[in-house]
Amino acid sequence: MTSILYLGGTGTISAACVRRSVERGHDVTVVNRGSARRELPDAVTVVSADVHDAAALKDALGGREFDAVADFLSFSPTDVATGLRVFEGRTGQYVFISSASAYQKPPARLPITERTPLENPFWQYSRDKIACEELLLAASRDRGLPVTIVRPSHTYDEQMLPTLGRWNDIARMRDGRPVVVHGDGTILWTITHADDFAVAFTGLIGHPGAIDEDFTITGSHAPTWNQIYTWLAEAAGAGEPELVHVASDTIAAIAPDLGPTLLGDKAHSSLFDTAKVQTLVPEFATTITFDEGARRILAHYDANPGARVVDAELDARFDRMIAHARSAG
Repeated sequence: MTSILYLGGTGTISAACVRRSVERGHDVTVVNRGSARRELPDAVTVVSADVHDAAALKDALGGREFDAVADFLSFSPTDVATGLRVFEGRTGQYVFISSASAYQKPPARLPITERTPLENPFWQYSRDKIACEELLLAASRDRGLPVTIVRPSHTYDEQMLPTLGRWNDIARMRDGRPVVVHGDGTILWTITHADDFAVAFTGLIGHPGAIDEDFTITGSHAPTWNQIYTWLAEAAGAGEPELVHVASDTIAAIAPDLGPTLLGDKAHSSLFDTAKVQTLVPEFATTITFDEGARRILAHYDANPGARVVDAELDARFDRMIAHARSAG
């Protein structure tokens, strides 16, 4: 039985991986601050600690060692350094969840592979992930840390709306109001369900071929943004949506908080070659496309009224973007 420690374990991606690990018969421990965003299987051992506090984490785990540590919660080199202080010498595999947004933006060529350069001038989040990778590679090179780096792209589950406005967009469509789509809506966007991602991820756990390697994990499903919004409208029973296309630069100017993730990721077509991970995990494939994913998302939100939150300030900014686009002709 493989023992796996998940740092996180209740997020969009990690929760699906935990479920899959339990299904495969692994001995799973999850450590976080105790604020579970998604329900954990009964078989999981839950440890409450601040994963960014090395002393607290050591106290909480005692002398336990793990076959694999899956780090979903490191977003800076400081976070990674904390993990190394705790787990170096105590695990046979340190799996770091990086991001496909770390790949060159805009990409010089498609599809993106593991050999695509890592450089993103638009998004600090992505640059921090690159710095994390560099620290781990140095630990692997200098001290023999058995590391595996995983780069997911846009991964979702029933709780994760993928659009700029999240629930705002659904509320607007149901009210018959226009919604903002960046660019001309024809950008090809790889969007992967977390349950599919989990197949590849758990297949790398304990695999000797995954040690000291990096892997892109995305599905093969790449609809346009126009399709994504239209499928959500259909699932919401909103009929044909009125999509207003706004330049990404304009969106970033009116809503600066949306700029980095947009200019540093979603504004560029993303197609990926996942042959490397499929060589080790041949059962990995896209089984849930977003037309089905949209139905699952709307079923979840319709069953959970508390999740249906409209951001009034963001809604007003969308109105400004739409007015700008219409005035520009």
